[in-house]
Amino acid sequence: MDYETILYEKGDGIARVTLNRPEKLNALSVQLRSELVEAVADAEDDEDINVVIVKGAGRAFSSGYDISPPPRRQEPARPRTIRRDIDDMMSGIVAVWNRLWNCRKFVISQVHGYCLAGGTDLALHTDIVVCAEDAQFGFPAGRAMGTLPTHMWTYMVGPQWAKYIIATGNSIDGKTAERIGLVWKAVPADRLDEEVNRLAETLAKVPYGLLAVHKRIVNIAVEMMGRTLVQQLACEGDAIGHLDPAVRQFSEIAAEKGLKSALEWRDAKFSDYRGAGPAA
Repeated sequence: MDYETILYEKGDGIARVTLNRPEKLNALSVQLRSELVEAVADAEDDEDINVVIVKGAGRAFSSGYDISPPPRRQEPARPRTIRRDIDDMMSGIVAVWNRLWNCRKFVISQVHGYCLAGGTDLALHTDIVVCAEDAQFGFPAGRAMGTLPTHMWTYMVGPQWAKYIIATGNSIDGKTAERIGLVWKAVPADRLDEEVNRLAETLAKVPYGLLAVHKRIVNIAVEMMGRTLVQQLACEGDAIGHLDPAVRQFSEIAAEKGLKSALEWRDAKFSDYRGAGPAA
């Protein structure tokens, strides 16, 4: 199948999916998310594939969901409501990441550069995350754009780190992510390809039947902690969070002055991302 927003290749028991919107720092458009799911489904149905690697082209794994203003419509859009927002997220964002989480094949995220907001939704719904030591993980959208539409942070790092990341919007580097258990391993950037390939090649040697059982029992344990229900509640919380006046102000600035100005308004007072220095 021909894809427009991803690259897909396979060989030696491994499928490689590359997010391919480098000019947008691999922002997760609806089309990209759809093509990612299709590629993972193709790998899942391929008897020659045991492992899937997901990585990003260019300078980042993914900067998050694509929040670029949509093209102007000839007819007025339906008014937004909490119920509609929840329905859209349940049928769209939540369904996509559930599909990735429930894939029978092992999925590895190879993270470099930014892994922010929706990028973390993607990475944390895969099985193993390997990152560059200078990668940046965070949820800056929590400062003025709602809360997590899905939620895996607490399962990975516990409540204190989850609250810190979500509430402050600050980012952490790959070394810190490894230390707190967000990722399996952080390595120097020039060794990232080598480390991920070594892991994938090892997993690819394990019979599929065993790999599938290994993955399923761990996922069942997380499900017993309420993972699926939490994802639903997270999207409901995000819809409610969008009622905060700050979210409306962000949208007004974006509409009047452009998305760049809105992002600068959101982050400048924190002196990171678009401010004077790195995040704490």
